[in-house]
Amino acid sequence: MAEPTTENERIARRVPEDVATDGNLDLVGDLFTEDAVEHAPFGQEARGTEEIRESLGQWLEAFPDFSATVEDAITEGDTVAMRLTLRGTHEGDFMGMEPTNESFEIQNMVFTRIEDGKVAERWLHPDTLGMLHQLGIISPPGGMPAQP
Repeated sequence: MAEPTTENERIARRVPEDVATDGNLDLVGDLFTEDAVEHAPFGQEARGTEEIRESLGQWLEAFPDFSATVEDAITEGDTVAMRLTLRGTHEGDFMGMEPTNESFEIQNMVFTRIEDGKVAERWLHPDTLGMLHQLGIISPPGGMPAQP
């Protein structure tokens, strides 16, 4: 992926690259507005920097080798759309599910709204079904081939 083309893209990319991949949770307070909101799968939301930091921390405990690679990014006004590849190994509790020690690699779409140089809102759209299948938590529906 090329270098960020806008300041908003640079800010948006820091969350998957510097916070999640590098595990630098201390940056949450610097990168997010105090009242930021993360909209996650299953109707889950994290509101404010403390909840966002806690949510990201739980994710990194479940997947200690987690990485997020930004594949594409498009900026329009105050919003940055990114396509990412997420990878990790399930080594800790994840949403009440015991570790499977299986790995996953999935695609994720993230839409990030920037306000006054900080992340104000993020919408996360990962391939959750694919991840749960790769982790061995669910089986594919009948008639569908298993992933390699």
